[in-house]
Amino acid sequence: MQTTFTEDQLRDPGTKRANEILRACVHCGFCTATCPTYQVLGDELDSPRGRIYLIKDMLENERVPDETTVKHIDRCLSCLACMTTCPSGVHYMHLVDHAREYIEQKYDRPWSDRALRWLLARILPYPGRFRLALLGAKIGRPFARFMPDPRLRAMLEMAPKQIPPVSRNDDPQSFAPKAAPKMRVALMTGCAQKALNTDINDATIRLLTRLGCEVVVAKGAGCCGALTHHMGKTAESHGAAARNIAAWTSEMDTKGLDAIVINTSGCGTTVKDYGHMFRNDPLAADAARVAAVAMDISEVLMKLDLPEGADKGLKVAYHAACSLQHGQKIKTHPKTLLKRAGFTVAEQADSHLCCGSAGTYNLMQPEISGQLKARKVNTLEAVTPDVIAAGNIGCMMQIGSGTGVPVVHTVELLDWATGGPKPQALRP
Repeated sequence: MQTTFTEDQLRDPGTKRANEILRACVHCGFCTATCPTYQVLGDELDSPRGRIYLIKDMLENERVPDETTVKHIDRCLSCLACMTTCPSGVHYMHLVDHAREYIEQKYDRPWSDRALRWLLARILPYPGRFRLALLGAKIGRPFARFMPDPRLRAMLEMAPKQIPPVSRNDDPQSFAPKAAPKMRVALMTGCAQKALNTDINDATIRLLTRLGCEVVVAKGAGCCGALTHHMGKTAESHGAAARNIAAWTSEMDTKGLDAIVINTSGCGTTVKDYGHMFRNDPLAADAARVAAVAMDISEVLMKLDLPEGADKGLKVAYHAACSLQHGQKIKTHPKTLLKRAGFTVAEQADSHLCCGSAGTYNLMQPEISGQLKARKVNTLEAVTPDVIAAGNIGCMMQIGSGTGVPVVHTVELLDWATGGPKPQALRP
């Protein structure tokens, strides 16, 4: 794609990177075949190619974003299926993130949009606040149908029936290996996941220590910054990321770390991109060090000797989170591990398509999200599974709200198969 940015414009690092990405696009349209919003809405402007044209025009002309441009970019899930499909290597993630930052700085959103985004940014990254919000939503759920704004209804309906008690395993500490020591790893305990489902981190710690890992929960680490990063709130997202970088490099510089383990794939995609996010920052070197050792839990488990398990007589439909299969290019590890542990893994149709969760997307675009959820649930239920497994808490909540089939994190099944407790969702 030909671009016409001026030399002055290209002095801005974000614009320079956007120019590189735009020039790689050859308008082929392969991305439209795998874009969930294009499949649902059928509008070229709701495809990656259409959004690229909108972003190019907005950035080149340095214009104030208009309502149409913002609407179509807001509808993007950032599922990154387009990046898997693109034959030209267009790094759409960096482009759309820069566009969102530009919109956040230049566009005057309606007050209701500003209020909702402010609320989400002030609640979701903070587990204590999020717990209180979930409690309020649980109380208010019976009145959801009276809410005039579908986004508010979605927020009330998101609350789980039971809010788990705080797990003290998420506090800063170290867990000794229960087998011959093999690795020393830091576990990212996250933010929203700690409020929604404490079993995931607990299972991760049990499994890793059982396989010979010392597991450290680093003091000062918290939200990865993804939620605010994808809203274009750069100062907030970089602030959260910087705290993680400081916490983890402190561990790296004292006792050392073989990996930073992440069991929420949406967070993993962001942490692995810290090097890019901080490329022009004094933290650049430390951010790159952190990104280099960040691993999804499935990557770490593939390095360890997960024991072969006998047939469990359980059919698992594995849902591939977009942030894992498209963002991190991890497609086979979870299925390989589940099969090794003794589970039968069923393949569903259109496994490359998004479930519609996408961070805060199900709260800000509930109608489109609901359509994508229905499609995903139908394909998963079509293989008649005993349980659905996923590697991302957002996907688990999204799919779980649309099916009666139990939904668990992949690590919960692997923990159970190697001596841990039966996942709560599978208990009578």
